[in-house]
Amino acid sequence: MLKRWGMGLMVCLLAVGMLGAGDSTSRFNRIGHQMMCACGCGQMLLECNHVGCPDSDRMIGELRAQVVNASGDGSGGGSDTAILNWFVAKYGATILAAPIRGGFDRVAWAIPLAIFVLATLGTAVLIRVWKLRSGQRAVPALPLGGAGADAMRERIRRETEY
Repeated sequence: MLKRWGMGLMVCLLAVGMLGAGDSTSRFNRIGHQMMCACGCGQMLLECNHVGCPDSDRMIGELRAQVVNASGDGSGGGSDTAILNWFVAKYGATILAAPIRGGFDRVAWAIPLAIFVLATLGTAVLIRVWKLRSGQRAVPALPLGGAGADAMRERIRRETEY
């Protein structure tokens, strides 16, 4: 029984150790899908498929070099953010598919939400002001009966005849 538990523990440890084996490939794919190709095609870096792209092969090679360092041990050349910042420094901020969440780039995520909330509140206030103003003006009512109403009905009949 103890032998089986030991073997089970060894299998679990081996499985946990093997989970990190493909880490550099998955990291490469994850970072490559966070960047745009610099050629201007509007596609993700790893999905740029137009013939004769002058930038995608070079950029993919640079990404591979950043993810897997020179010694080839797969530990990587830095964090994902550091790699993205390296590409931003070389190619400009337009290389990112989405802004990095941190520092000034948080504003790029917060401003649209703030504008939406302020526009909604402004619209609600404007509607309320219009509603209050229209309630203050009284529209003169037509008399329900009498000669004035009969004259008005006759005029409406004449104007709506064909």
